[in-house]
Amino acid sequence: MSDRKPIRRALLSVWDKTGVADLARAAHAAGVELVSTGSTADAVARLGLPVTTVEQVTGAPEMLGGRVKTLHPRVHAGLLADVRDPAHARQLQAHGIAPFDLVVCNLYPFERTVADPAAGQAQALERIDVGGPAMLRAAAKNFASVAVVCDPADYPQLLAALEAGGTTLAERRALAARAFARTAAYDAAIAAWFARDGEDVEGGGLPARLDLRAERAQPLRYGENPHQRAAFYRTPAPGAPGPWGLGAARQLAGRELSYNNLLDADAALGVVREYAGRPFAVIVKHTNPCGAALGATLAQAYERALAGDPVSAYGGVVGVSGELDAATAERIAGIFTEVVLAPAVSDQARRALAGRPSLRLVQVSPEVPEGWIAVRSVAGGLLAQEADLAAPDPGGWKHVAGPAPDELAPEDLDLAWRLVRHVKSNAIVLVRDRSLVGVGAGQASRVESARIAVARAGERARGAVAASDAFFPFPDGVEELAAAGVQAIVQPGGSVRDDAVAAAAEAAGVTMLHTGRRHFRH
Repeated sequence: MSDRKPIRRALLSVWDKTGVADLARAAHAAGVELVSTGSTADAVARLGLPVTTVEQVTGAPEMLGGRVKTLHPRVHAGLLADVRDPAHARQLQAHGIAPFDLVVCNLYPFERTVADPAAGQAQALERIDVGGPAMLRAAAKNFASVAVVCDPADYPQLLAALEAGGTTLAERRALAARAFARTAAYDAAIAAWFARDGEDVEGGGLPARLDLRAERAQPLRYGENPHQRAAFYRTPAPGAPGPWGLGAARQLAGRELSYNNLLDADAALGVVREYAGRPFAVIVKHTNPCGAALGATLAQAYERALAGDPVSAYGGVVGVSGELDAATAERIAGIFTEVVLAPAVSDQARRALAGRPSLRLVQVSPEVPEGWIAVRSVAGGLLAQEADLAAPDPGGWKHVAGPAPDELAPEDLDLAWRLVRHVKSNAIVLVRDRSLVGVGAGQASRVESARIAVARAGERARGAVAASDAFFPFPDGVEELAAAGVQAIVQPGGSVRDDAVAAAAEAAGVTMLHTGRRHFRH
């Protein structure tokens, strides 16, 4: 026997009217009595369908500009009554209240409203729905008797249920779970808005509670290793209703992105963000840039990035700063590449990469929302911090050793300092002629990172500039770079041995600049 529960009486109350006309027509054709509120009732009536207004059900008018309309026992008793319970059925009968079998309700657009910089407090407050969440929660709690639909995306499922003669218990339970998830996210967005402009001195300006709304975008084949299960969850931008970054990316070609693809893609996106307005390309392996360069064109930037370390580039993730064109795509196609990221992709570029099914082509914007808080998980908790997005300030750098930096290429210094914050600490990078030529990443000692960067650069180290993500604790790292022919070093400073480190640079004739800002990336 079917466990479908017939839908005889439905309550419709929606802000977003998408699909409601088709839904109302199908419900009426299935013999469902339609009860509705305000503008939804008007929309149903304009279809020529019979509709009972909530005022007719409650015997009370809408009040306070619509703030009070469904908050009434004749509505909520009809939603909360468990019709399997004889006592509930008797009480409904005694008070002349008919139960509901279905609630279709979506909420005032609070998230979209507060995402608009022009929206004031009064408008935001009026977009805090009270009756809608109350109806969703009541119906979801009573899923044994009532089906609840809170998203137009679920209307096709509801239309199929109407055609099949009703909803199953499993369907109602799944719909209830989505309704509770929606009201939880809605309340979290409201709480975040109230906290957004409040001062939290004890928390260093970070919120007392983190709004971590996340929706599973896709299950992944596995995590970092095949024995680990994994999924990708998208999160909305702070103060905005929709996703951003990789959560808003469009995959245009290739197999599904893996867990490691997404990690590397995020790293590439962060580097591309540094030069969003100029032809720039980066190649990432294991979340570290192994090649990066500026160029007169995007194709030239990629060629220069590839030349930085063509061996490590094999199987890498490529990010470019502008529209991916055919010339750049054809050059990328010449080496095995896992993922290509671009803010836009030309049709010619898509065709140039079409014959490589193992290459994932992704269109994604490098822009980040204001107020983004970076979050990482640790055992038993979360770490949160402001994202490290501040642009370099060469005017504030302090010249502490060696020749004056006037004769140095300012773009090389800028590129080195921008890149080093994207390399795992301890980090040393070498840049020459607007190209990354050497990287030392993730070593336990800074001098070892310097040795690796020099070895990677080879002869290209001579005349290069270097950047260090944190201060040199001893002169040995500077001595390694100077011996390789590095002409300038930019670093934060702040070591108790700064004088000894600067003296080593001075003795070697190496320009040294202190930025006063550290760029650890653990």
